[in-house]
Parts: sequence; C-alpha cells; structure tokens
Amino acid sequence: MSFLLHLKQFLVQGRCIELFVPDVEEVQAAYKKEAIAFPYWSQVWPAAIALSEFLLSHPQYTHNKKVLELAGGLGLPSIIAARNAVSVISSDYIPEAVEAIQRSAKHNGIKNLRALTLDWHSLPQDIVADVLLLSDINYDPAVFALQQQLINSFLNKGTIVILSTPQRLVAKEFITPLSSSCIVQEEVAVEKENEQVLITVMVLRKG
Repeated sequence: MSFLLHLKQFLVQGRCIELFVPDVEEVQAAYKKEAIAFPYWSQVWPAAIALSEFLLSHPQYTHNKKVLELAGGLGLPSIIAARNAVSVISSDYIPEAVEAIQRSAKHNGIKNLRALTLDWHSLPQDIVADVLLLSDINYDPAVFALQQQLINSFLNKGTIVILSTPQRLVAKEFITPLSSSCIVQEEVAVEKENEQVLITVMVLRKG
C-alpha cells in the first residue's frame, strides 16, 4: 500500500534534516480499516533522534565504515551516518518505509545509501557490516530473546552495535544480558510534545 509522502524537517543538534514522511491521515485511515498493522515505521521516534545526535557527536563510529540499520523506519540515523560512512544499508521490513528512505536519500543528495526491504527474522547469510544501528526495537518482550540472539550474532562477527532505547520499565530485561558487551553508554534527552524523553544509547562490542 502506497501513501502520499510529505517533506518534514527535523532538527538534530542544530542541523535541519529533511525527510519524506507518510501522510498522517492516510496512515491512520488505513490502520482503522485494518488494512495495515500498527504503523510504527511511519514516524520518527525519540530514540531515532537520540541515535542521530549520538552519531553526530561521535563521528568516529561511522567514519569510513560499512553501516547497516535494521528496523530503520524512516531512516533518520542512516541519513546521518551516510555523511561520513563508506556505505549505508538502511532497511525495514515494511516496503512503504523503504520507499520513503529512498526518496529521502535522493532528496538529500546521498549516493552511498541503499534502502532495502529486510526482515531480521530471515536476514541474508552474506550480510555484513562494521556497524549495526538499532533504535527503539525493544518494545515487545515476546521477541527479546530473538533480538538479543540477532545482536549477539553480529557482535560475534566483530560488528559494533549501537543501540538506542527509551527508558521503559521493560528495557532493563532487554539490556541486562547485553551489558557485558557495553563499552559506552550515554543518556540523550529528546524533546517531544514539550516534554523531555530520556533515551539510553549504548555502544556494544565483543571483548
């Protein structure tokens, strides 16, 4: 299902980034008709903004690196990473999200980014990355074990994983098994609807 896309501006550390986002009314109407699942992908969440700010503050993590973002939604962190990475694969399992990422990359003149439809339940065996970006993936405890297994599989390949997560009550259950691989942890405050949302950003690497 295709949605009308509009350009929307996002302020990240004083930089104005324009992304294509789907028409809110169209998305809501499709969801109410049960034509689509809940459209998590259709907006830029505070965790994605926090991850983008972290990447701008710590450009060494993506400089000259091959970067992969899974469950990227509208791809803001990917757009930021592409500014100094060798290459970026920005992905989501929702084709409409991938279409929006493609248009945003083209609009921003980014040529080293590929937008792909990928499902982390069945990733290609040959997919590799120096850095894996993940933001706001840990909201459903039913899939925590699968997500932790995925993260560990990348860590075991030598990939650095940068994880951005809201400080939800269930976050501890997800994060604790990964803590032994954490080499950097920062809190980033993101403003949403005139309130500050605290986001934890963790850099994970196998020791």
